[in-house]
Amino acid sequence: MSVDQFFKNIYHDLYYDVYKAVGGSLEDEAVNWPLYLSKLASTGIKIMVLLVILGVVYRLSLLLINSARFIAKDSKYSQSLRLIARLMWLFSSLLAVMSQLNFEPETVKATAKAGIWSVIFYMAWYNLGYLMQKMLKNYGLNASIEQLLHNLLSMLIIVLWIASVMSQFGFDIVSVVAGLGIAGIAVGFAAQATLANFIAGITILIEQSFQVGDWVSINDKEGKVVQIALRTTQILTRDNITVIFPNSTVASAEVINLTAKNLIRFDIEVRIALEADIKSARAIILDILANTKEVLERPAPTATVDKIGDFGVFFIVRFWVNPPHVSRMPFIKENLREQIKVALDDAGIATPYPHMQLLMPSAMPSEAAPSVKTSP
Repeated sequence: MSVDQFFKNIYHDLYYDVYKAVGGSLEDEAVNWPLYLSKLASTGIKIMVLLVILGVVYRLSLLLINSARFIAKDSKYSQSLRLIARLMWLFSSLLAVMSQLNFEPETVKATAKAGIWSVIFYMAWYNLGYLMQKMLKNYGLNASIEQLLHNLLSMLIIVLWIASVMSQFGFDIVSVVAGLGIAGIAVGFAAQATLANFIAGITILIEQSFQVGDWVSINDKEGKVVQIALRTTQILTRDNITVIFPNSTVASAEVINLTAKNLIRFDIEVRIALEADIKSARAIILDILANTKEVLERPAPTATVDKIGDFGVFFIVRFWVNPPHVSRMPFIKENLREQIKVALDDAGIATPYPHMQLLMPSAMPSEAAPSVKTSP
């Protein structure tokens, strides 16, 4: 085949493809282009007229919605009505175009039903957050659980919408669902760890043992919870390091929630010498605590003798703080130890340290004088 013949064949195919698209028949002996172009122009004019009419109807509906006195202009109801009018205008325009382009009546009817279902499901998805807020406002659920429910319901709406649209065009939804079920089982076996983390994440969100913003300790890692996702939980440590735990690990670990209550008690150890006055030392320690802004006055801090050891008297100093100060607790403890040490030194109260003291008499006993024996 020559190059000229190759391009002639391409031209011939394109020529008759366009001819068939405008309603011609290949059985005709000659192509009557003026006739079919006039038909195409007539169809285009009809489509334009229908689109203009639908556009006018859409604008009138918007004017009616905006002028309705019983509906606030910027309310959720007004926004929903305007959205419904816009979607109906789009689908009506699509049906008008299809009706003039010689689509099968069954196809047009299926498209109309699919459009109605699409409008219904889209409105449900659009107003899902508003409806959830109205229904769940009295249940006291945290933001993480609300977001989880929102995502699950959104997925359900999307799946039902796809199934409804497919069913209008003759798809067997039962077979599709069965196929998805088999595929889901296969994916489940292949992603057991991910599913375990997903289920653990749902459990964490439902139990609410800790929430975003709490200060927790997980596997000796302490920090502020910054995110509880469906697969992982993230905490931010005092060193500004993000630690990411799989939810299955969190669900099986010992989790200490330091900010679950309004007050948290901490303690430090202070030592004084054995011969020092306990009452004076206690008064100095309590005075330092009273002048520390992070330490609460109620419940009152305490300084009690924990034990008496080989090298001194051991105080256990207990004090209470509010949850916002937990992140600064190492600095608060270090500052208290330093102030207490300086105050005890200024008061002449010694801080003991391990030492050995040798006690020796002031004078050694003199040797006994030799006895003298005299003869008779």
